[in-house]
Amino acid sequence: MRKLILFIIVLVVISALAFVKIWYFSSDENQAKDMAKGKSKIALVTAMIAKSEKLENKIFISGNVVANESVDLVPETAGKIVQINFKEGSRVNKGDLLVKINDSELQALLKKYILKEKLSSEKEARQKKLLNINGISQQEYDATLTELNSSQADIELTKAQIAKTEIIAPFSGIIGLRSVSEGSYVSQSTKIASIQQNNPLKIDFYIPEKYSNAIKIDDSIKFTIEGINDTLNAMVSAVEPKVDDLTRTIQVRAITQNNSGKIIPGVYAQILFSLEKTDNAILIPTQSIIPILKGQKVFICKNGIAEEVKVKTGLRSETKIEILDGIQAGDTIITTGIMQLKAGMPLKITAIK
Repeated sequence: MRKLILFIIVLVVISALAFVKIWYFSSDENQAKDMAKGKSKIALVTAMIAKSEKLENKIFISGNVVANESVDLVPETAGKIVQINFKEGSRVNKGDLLVKINDSELQALLKKYILKEKLSSEKEARQKKLLNINGISQQEYDATLTELNSSQADIELTKAQIAKTEIIAPFSGIIGLRSVSEGSYVSQSTKIASIQQNNPLKIDFYIPEKYSNAIKIDDSIKFTIEGINDTLNAMVSAVEPKVDDLTRTIQVRAITQNNSGKIIPGVYAQILFSLEKTDNAILIPTQSIIPILKGQKVFICKNGIAEEVKVKTGLRSETKIEILDGIQAGDTIITTGIMQLKAGMPLKITAIK
């Protein structure tokens, strides 16, 4: 009986081992088949043909639009305004009389000095004749001549004081809102209005010091203004010859024409500045680049097979990146479907550019 039981147990163990062996090898065979199938799986991708293109290294910088000429009108002397000769927001020309301050006392004083100068001049003429015939001494004549010169100086001084009662437009431009009225008493610190010369206009902006050698006088730049759809042009007119100690930037000034009058001083400008240009750059979409441990790589299609290529990158644009090494013009670059790729996989390109 014991032998029978022992025989049955041994038979069961042998059967179990045989089952496990059969199952194990069957699984390996199925796995091998699955791997073989996976290896032959064709990846669906899109691609582009690499070619040489023009590339500009551009930076965007914020700037400020400034009037070509700007001044706050303030009187040179205190007094009551008796005349205002401009309309707010209108155009004025250089030399226009804009504001007149009461000068009645100075005008009366000028008449007095003119009369005094006339009498002194007549006296000097008579005494000069007497001096020539030794009728008077040189000292007497010199005193009369000094009196004449003093009268003439008084006239010039009074005229200068009268000129200070007139506010003249220093240049042609648009005058702003006035802050005084006729009859107002003004001092030398009272602002009357401001004048802005808005054609041409200046654009001031700052560039990092590392770009100091990339910009020169007469360089062309492009800029945009909020509210104006067009891209506008300007020309660099001046570059600050030193770097700011605090910001480590260099101030640059450009000039733009404003014939339409759409741009007003004080608005912000978004400046597009080209640093360098390359005529034969190899550019590929940025999504084609795959970061790896020591650099970057891309997949190319060669004879219908995926191939990994390590690349060296350069400048970037909004959607593309420059390839300095690893890719040549004419190579087929995989642009989508790259995450599923492995070197050696067969490819089917569904679209190519």
